[in-house]
Amino acid sequence: MSGYLKRLVRSLGAYQLADVVSKFMAVLLLPVYTRYISPAGYGVVELLANGVIFISIVIRFGIIEAFLRYHFSDADQERRDVLARRAIVFLLVTTTIVAAVLAVLARPLSKLVLGHYDTVTFLVAVLGLWTFTNLELAYGLLRVDERLKAYAAASLSNVVLTIAASLVLVVGLGDGARGLLLGNYGASTIVLFALWWTMRGRLRRRPRRAEPLGLLMRFGLPTVPAEASVYALSIIDRYYIYHARSPGLAGLYSIAVKLAGAVAFIVRAFQYAWPPLAYSVSDDRDASRLYGLVTTYYALLSGWVVAGLALEGRWVVRLLAAHSFFGAYRALPWVALGWAMYGLWVVFLVIAGRAKVTTRNFPAALAGLVANVALIVLLVPPLGIAGAGIALCGAYLAMLAAMYLLTRRVFVVQFEWRRLVQLCLVMGGLAVAGDLLLPTHGALGFVTRAAVFASIPPALLATGFAHPQELSRLRMLLARARRAKAAAAPGPVSGAGAGPVSGPEQPSTGASAEQPTPAPPGGG
Repeated sequence: MSGYLKRLVRSLGAYQLADVVSKFMAVLLLPVYTRYISPAGYGVVELLANGVIFISIVIRFGIIEAFLRYHFSDADQERRDVLARRAIVFLLVTTTIVAAVLAVLARPLSKLVLGHYDTVTFLVAVLGLWTFTNLELAYGLLRVDERLKAYAAASLSNVVLTIAASLVLVVGLGDGARGLLLGNYGASTIVLFALWWTMRGRLRRRPRRAEPLGLLMRFGLPTVPAEASVYALSIIDRYYIYHARSPGLAGLYSIAVKLAGAVAFIVRAFQYAWPPLAYSVSDDRDASRLYGLVTTYYALLSGWVVAGLALEGRWVVRLLAAHSFFGAYRALPWVALGWAMYGLWVVFLVIAGRAKVTTRNFPAALAGLVANVALIVLLVPPLGIAGAGIALCGAYLAMLAAMYLLTRRVFVVQFEWRRLVQLCLVMGGLAVAGDLLLPTHGALGFVTRAAVFASIPPALLATGFAHPQELSRLRMLLARARRAKAAAAPGPVSGAGAGPVSGPEQPSTGASAEQPTPAPPGGG
């Protein structure tokens, strides 16, 4: 079990690297961008960017999900290469056809989506649709091969190019929202062509057989309605706020989504690293235990970050955005919680994929979509963007409950229910109490809320959250860290205080400092 967890952590590190850098730089540049792009402009960016992802889910017909699943069903590398080539060609054809149709209809569609004519900005989004969809599969090839360094290099290059292009277009040329979109999608296009070039030998035509396209479609197509329904949650709230309230309010909600990036990059890395590892576990009993344990650790990490944003959200927005965006703090904790709940949805998607019952994804996703629409209409008028965030969390709760009921008999996972409930009670209770009872501004408010955030891990330990094996492992890691620190520290110098000594060093004849005795495993 520890071997699987080490693989997951190693993969998470590679997949998080680019996201960490990306989110860090995005947050660092947010004070700059929010002075060059209005809240309404950010509303346009988020509406089109999320529309790109939504349409991408539909037009790839589940081929990426099918490729990830069937890659591990055949150990022959040449047949795996044929499978990869088949998936890439299929996706290239479908995305090119759809992009051409959307480009022809760009003017009327821009009016429909944005409420005004903006053909050029809409065409940038069409480029983004083509690039994003094909790049997802290219990244998928690196993930299934666990080529962590190559993935990190490609994704970091994408980040660097995106930042440079966006600064030139937004700050240098004053191109606003359109420049932000073009910088993002233009950089991704360059990275996509570079990846295709590096894979050219692997993707050449070979006279070998692999899974037929029909088999891939039978697996992948049932995942499309579910995944599209899930991602529609990211479209409906912003589309409703944008058109029913105002583009400016949609921009505030978009900033809340960006500032929830601390949770988003955890989820994104988990989404990339988890399926290849989860599918590679051949023994069902090992998989059952691993799935439950990973769910607990994921909830612990993401939940703690959500609690921090709930407590310190006002200060985060004040620090990282222009004053006109301060109202975004109202939605920040709810959007962050929604991101965390999406990661739990990824766990259930893998469960359904392992049991090959992907047709059950759609009823659960539809339940969440219906709940989201109803809650948005009910909560946004009185609560504004906070109501949209609460509606998002309610939708994910409905989805997770439905998915659990639909999959619990086809593949039994040993979820650690006691610890999951404990996480909700301890972290949620401390975060809510701190937000309601502590000051909402000033140094005193910041410090006291930070103290509550820091108290969450000790509170979990005090209430018996950790297993004895985990405590033993933690003591062993601390002992190793102490030994490494002692080994790295410089030893005492002979004749200290006697002034500089000329000539070659002489061996010490006195008693030398003893090295600490290594502690036994487990700290015992």
